[in-house]
Amino acid sequence: MKRNVLAVILTALLTFSSAFAITNTGAVWLLIAPGARAEAMGEAQVAIADDAYASYYNPAGMAFMGKNQIGAMYAKWLPNLVNDMYYTFLSGGYHVPNVGTFGGHAIYLNLGEQQWTDEYGNSLGTFYSYMTAANASYATKIRENQAIGVNLKFAYQMLSPVGTQGEQNNGSSFHFGFDVGYQLRGLLNNYLDLGVAISNVGPKISFVDVAQADPQPTNLKMGINLNLLQIEHNDLSFVFDVNKILAGNHPSMDANENYIIERGNPLHDNYGEEAYTDNWFVGIFTSFTDNWKYDGDIDYSGDGIIGGYDEDGNEKGWYNDRGHYIDYVRTGDGEAYWVNTETENVVDGPGTYAGSGVEVGWGEFGNNAGQFSDPTSEVGSRNSGSFKNELQELILNTGMEYVYNDMFALRAGFIYDRQGDVMNPTVGFGFIWKGLGFDFAYTGGKEGHPLANTMRYSLRYEF
Repeated sequence: MKRNVLAVILTALLTFSSAFAITNTGAVWLLIAPGARAEAMGEAQVAIADDAYASYYNPAGMAFMGKNQIGAMYAKWLPNLVNDMYYTFLSGGYHVPNVGTFGGHAIYLNLGEQQWTDEYGNSLGTFYSYMTAANASYATKIRENQAIGVNLKFAYQMLSPVGTQGEQNNGSSFHFGFDVGYQLRGLLNNYLDLGVAISNVGPKISFVDVAQADPQPTNLKMGINLNLLQIEHNDLSFVFDVNKILAGNHPSMDANENYIIERGNPLHDNYGEEAYTDNWFVGIFTSFTDNWKYDGDIDYSGDGIIGGYDEDGNEKGWYNDRGHYIDYVRTGDGEAYWVNTETENVVDGPGTYAGSGVEVGWGEFGNNAGQFSDPTSEVGSRNSGSFKNELQELILNTGMEYVYNDMFALRAGFIYDRQGDVMNPTVGFGFIWKGLGFDFAYTGGKEGHPLANTMRYSLRYEF
């Protein structure tokens, strides 16, 4: 299937995984949940992971693997959007007595064949886009019921062999990062297990322009596993995870209520009102405050002003509190001004001018230029200043697993991500015979959702 590369990039950024499009992070494909067992349980694994896929969900879980294992998964990705994207995952773990468990995983995401065109729409051929990562893991028990684990990962992304006009590099990137995890098992007379992990910690990622680098999708996962039923040949578990993206993102925001997104000077630690992201070692802290501590109307359209258009996209003028009819301009020196369009005199901004104007009304919508399916209101979009905004960014995963005789399993779960509009039920099953296991998962959802009707198949082998 041939597609324009821009469409593929937008698909990759907006729909690769649960709700991680709500953050301005790069490499969100690293958050695609591998393993049909985990997917069938709503992707809740941080406290229960103890098989070949543990290196992804919580590397500490490898220390509790009963045997050495290898695993593999394949899935057609975003089947409701395209038909030639697929995801593969290989993993394994090997225990060395008195040393610990070594392992890792590899990921390959094929975006399919793309159409290469010039700025006039003329075809220049085709190319393939893909993303891949390799991960090395180590885990060890620090007590009989406690373990820690670490991952070191390297990732390469190839969206396009060439950059667009004005970009410094081609559409590829290479970066490294690390994960850390911890598990505590056997609490409350062996009925409760706890887990926590932080993944994708590291420096920012740049695709085509270093100046536009994005933070990694650093993710904090915390969860529990309740062993509800433990009788001969029958086990029933309930799992629950909470996910929080640890990336400090600050959108373009009109903090001083003059309807202008004013520029700052990053070299002097003054970012003005323009969008920026914190470095990872800062973002892991500011991610808990970036949606309630900072207050102002948001420039969703990116045109440098708040509103100014009606819901049909027609430009609307405005008059300020002195009654001046004004419009917005940005001069060559980067300064922003409100200008009386009749007299061409500055009325607000770095300079002021007192003159007469005409009242015409100021549109509340941004100039979305087709970016969004519905008009986006910018005037009055300021957040409530409540910590509730941060809570709404949490991604919740829950699931259950019934295992009979350590051979056959039935699973069900649910993924809840309010801001990402992901409310998807999951179901699946699995079985293992003489060390060879097969797992299947199906992700449902509302009709037309990109992740709905996704099926995952995975294998694991114990030796």
